[in-house]
Amino acid sequence: MRNPVPALEISDGQRVVLESLARSQSGAHREVVRAKALLMAAEGMANTAIAQALSVSPGSVANWRVRFAEDGMARLGEVRKGRGRKPSIPQEKIEEIVDLTQNYRPKGETHWSCRTMAEYVGVSKDTVQRVWSARGLKPHRVETFKLSNDPRFEDKLVDVVGLYLNPPERAIVLCADEKSSVQALDRTQASLPMIKGRGETMTHDYKRHGTTTLFAALDVLTGKVIGQCLPRHRHQEFLRFLRTIDREVPKDLEIHLILDNYATHKHEKVRAWLDKHPRFHLHFTPTSSSWLNLVERWFRELTDKALRRGVFHSVPHLIVSIEEYLDAHNESPRPYEWTATAESILAKVARGRVALEKIS
Repeated sequence: MRNPVPALEISDGQRVVLESLARSQSGAHREVVRAKALLMAAEGMANTAIAQALSVSPGSVANWRVRFAEDGMARLGEVRKGRGRKPSIPQEKIEEIVDLTQNYRPKGETHWSCRTMAEYVGVSKDTVQRVWSARGLKPHRVETFKLSNDPRFEDKLVDVVGLYLNPPERAIVLCADEKSSVQALDRTQASLPMIKGRGETMTHDYKRHGTTTLFAALDVLTGKVIGQCLPRHRHQEFLRFLRTIDREVPKDLEIHLILDNYATHKHEKVRAWLDKHPRFHLHFTPTSSSWLNLVERWFRELTDKALRRGVFHSVPHLIVSIEEYLDAHNESPRPYEWTATAESILAKVARGRVALEKIS
């Protein structure tokens, strides 16, 4: 008859840690079960009884006891080499999939799919997807970018970011731009409402009823937007919008206006008007850097929430809809928080230029 196994010796500190692991709702299942087994062993329970209670093998319980006696808590969550689930695909095959994904393309195509890669390397498409997911590879997606070639990129960047992170006192910082050629699109048939199991439907074709241009200036501090719809986006319309800003901003505040490099913003008549209104200070973003202007984020929300799925029977109808969205936004505005420093952006741009130089 086999002698009973003595109770496992654990210290008070080890017991506290094991009890915490055993109660964990988010810890790895392997560690939780092992902690429970060791606590039962410390109470003097036999390996077979522990195994039956936890639905594991008696051999596993015995191995956990021996390892705990040798290593204590130091290697509690590790799986010893040679044990555990064996890899279902050789490491060489994984490396081949990663290398092909990053450095090559399938013949006649722009990118790999799970099926084309699986057929090429001789594995299942699910295996390819697991390899890609584990390494964050997404060959089906492409992101757009463009590095600015503006010779004054750094000066302009530092200037604009400085306004975001450290705005001047007794002043208002406005991000301004035009959303030009906003189309009044009317669907050729009525839309069908959303029902259970099916979303709202719209016809893919439409009628054009003309366009308008939305001039908008976003208050960086409060998130409020000064907006005005005008027929075109020439310097004449821009001057009208500047006068609107001048009327709506309290007279005791300086106005710092962040703009892109559109020629309209630098027209000689605009400069002449600005000379007569010295509280206006214009700050231009670098070329090809629209992401630096926060009003672009508001334009994106306007498009998603009010324009893309809208049905507009005329330009006046479109303008009314834009003004309704503008009023609703200004009732409870939320500012966009800018957190990136100029130094971090410049470092990222420098890495991008190095990467482009290596490719070229």
